[in-house]
Amino acid sequence: MQTADEMSSSSDDAPAGADPYAAAYGAGDSRAEAQHVIGDEWFARVLEPSPPAVNDGVWFADDPVNAGGPRPIVSPVPNADLTWDEWLRDRPDAAEWAAARWLASYQRLPSIPSTFAMTRLAVQRLVVYVISPARQRANGKIALRWTLGGIGTPFFGDDEQVRIVGRHLVRQQRGTAEVQPISSLAAAAEFVLGGDPDVARAEGFDVPPVGDVTEQLPIDDRAFRFLSNWYGFATSVLETLRAEWPPDETSRVQLWAEHFDVAFNGLTGARATFGASPGDAAVEEPYLYVLPTDFDVVATRADWNAKSFRGAILPFSGFAAAPEQRDAALTFLRRYRDALADV
Repeated sequence: MQTADEMSSSSDDAPAGADPYAAAYGAGDSRAEAQHVIGDEWFARVLEPSPPAVNDGVWFADDPVNAGGPRPIVSPVPNADLTWDEWLRDRPDAAEWAAARWLASYQRLPSIPSTFAMTRLAVQRLVVYVISPARQRANGKIALRWTLGGIGTPFFGDDEQVRIVGRHLVRQQRGTAEVQPISSLAAAAEFVLGGDPDVARAEGFDVPPVGDVTEQLPIDDRAFRFLSNWYGFATSVLETLRAEWPPDETSRVQLWAEHFDVAFNGLTGARATFGASPGDAAVEEPYLYVLPTDFDVVATRADWNAKSFRGAILPFSGFAAAPEQRDAALTFLRRYRDALADV
């Protein structure tokens, strides 16, 4: 186990230095970091979890589409005073920083690595049996979110957070972060939970089997980077779509451990789940999807092409070559949202 400061002196496991996501290994506050970047004239909103922790109530604290604030807002979605893209026009030096955080200057998703399916399964096992239970034990909530260079919990307890960054686990409490290379489920559970993997999650959920908790989890760096960026891309797209609803007429964008997808629900008008999956047993590649609340009512309103559920999908291969991948994704999601309107 190492603190984030100690990792700068490590060798093969060291994320510091050339890694563009090195900041993700330390104790962080994403909104405060963004606030430091833009200064006091504006109020920053970001896509990542930020403190303070919320242990009661329905949602976590920070909402990227909240249009209210103490000062004019710079936001990742176009419902505030200024988008991050607009803010960057006169500040190109911050473009790489914003791109890594899926705020603006959007990067393209590359081709899917050959090790992706293996890595996706290993990471889901880690999420189901270790990461999600850490939050659940504190407040009964299981959902996660995209985080810089990985995925992790919203803040819980005493401003705590657990996240995966590449082949490392980060456990943060307030101003301190401890980092440990990922090896086995058993070692990860000891580090995060102080005990064994929470295998009770296998009951009642369609999740990967826990398997041998002592075996090395096969997580490939390049494949994990694609997985993290898929969730960053999806979060950016879904929050933009969600911002087009009236306030309080959608659920929050969350990453669900059991299905391993990131999604939100439209609660009025276009009643459906809008989401993004990294792939599953039925559809091998990552895909976007729309799942109507009442399919029988809307069955004739659109071309529902999904084979494994009653809805629509757009596989990654269907928009990977698009000039603007985010625009293609939003076009798909908006088309089905509009087909469901006024049901």
